[in-house]
Amino acid sequence: MTIRLVLAGCGNMGYAMLSGWLKSGKLEPSAVFVVEPNAELRKRAEHLGCSSAADASAIPADAVPDLVVIAVKPQVIGDVTESYKRFGDGRTTFVSIAAGTPVATFAEILGDLAPIVRCMPNTPAAIGKGMMVVFSNPLVLDDVRRFVAELLSASGVVTTIDDESLMDAVTAVSGSGPAYIFHFIEALTVAAEKAGLPAETAKLLAMQTVYGAASLAAESDEEPGVLRRQVTSPNGTTAAALAVLMGEDRLTKLLTDAVEAARLRSIELGK
Repeated sequence: MTIRLVLAGCGNMGYAMLSGWLKSGKLEPSAVFVVEPNAELRKRAEHLGCSSAADASAIPADAVPDLVVIAVKPQVIGDVTESYKRFGDGRTTFVSIAAGTPVATFAEILGDLAPIVRCMPNTPAAIGKGMMVVFSNPLVLDDVRRFVAELLSASGVVTTIDDESLMDAVTAVSGSGPAYIFHFIEALTVAAEKAGLPAETAKLLAMQTVYGAASLAAESDEEPGVLRRQVTSPNGTTAAALAVLMGEDRLTKLLTDAVEAARLRSIELGK
């Protein structure tokens, strides 16, 4: 039996990434083996045409996967990874999307020969709009790096870092970042309601404004600061609002403090 990839964990993120890989044609269902103890979650993978089992012992003895993608919660990483120790001879590359779990944790379990890729995705990956940041240990071959990046690109934008310690900052910015944006939408909705708009209209205006502005920033050749100035007429309504948000660098300082709090917490969880 030829298995290109083993997916350990088929929860929301694992399933979203699997769906993206198959829909994009980057993998065939027959090349994927899903290990998921939850029967209902396992059925989702089977509906996509993948083989599945409740635990790793069901993987055929003669199958050596190219990749094992570990998509489980950090608190069960140790037990789950132990189940794949037999693939730690260097022929299989391990890809982890578990937040806060360093490469050293996997190397300690799998051995010194295991190529390991650590990836920090975020929740928009579920709709193909994610941000994936990747760090690889020196044992990962260049062609494998390219294949992993190609797979991950089905879920959004992929970039790499060479210093694993920066993963805590990545977690604080793009990993936790969607929650900051969701809260901004909540806050702008509340402000719109207090300005007199009906609740549904307030929500629509807040959500579409954030979506449209982010899309424009992503597609424009101009820096966000230039786009901001283009919207801001001297002594106009936007200038009046920005005087509140930007006065004494108020919003920048608030976000800087928020990111630093998340970064420090990521360091604590990694320990």
